[in-house]
Amino acid sequence: MPHFVIDCSNDILEMQDPKDVLLQVHNEATNSGLFDEADIKVRLNPFADNYLVGGKESSFIHVFANIMEGRTTEQKAKLSKQIVRSLKLLFPNIPFIAINIRDFEKATYCNKTMV
Repeated sequence: MPHFVIDCSNDILEMQDPKDVLLQVHNEATNSGLFDEADIKVRLNPFADNYLVGGKESSFIHVFANIMEGRTTEQKAKLSKQIVRSLKLLFPNIPFIAINIRDFEKATYCNKTMV
């Protein structure tokens, strides 16, 4: 962890190479200094159908960041702004670009090395 899951409209993939989008988010997470680079996971989920933004099909990017608890609100806010700022530079004409950060609880987190 952390996990950065990018939901977006399918047209995003026509504007930029998906690997460039993944690397952009990965690099911002790395540059934040909050995570070990080898632990960062980034995924992209494009939607061709079945989505609405403001009641219509419109281009969008939303990043869901799931990170281990322990970072301050200020650190998370700075990370959010860094990621949105960098995506805004890649996609200046996309009207909706956003992120939210959720904390994992250490007490309930488990991976295969822990069992």
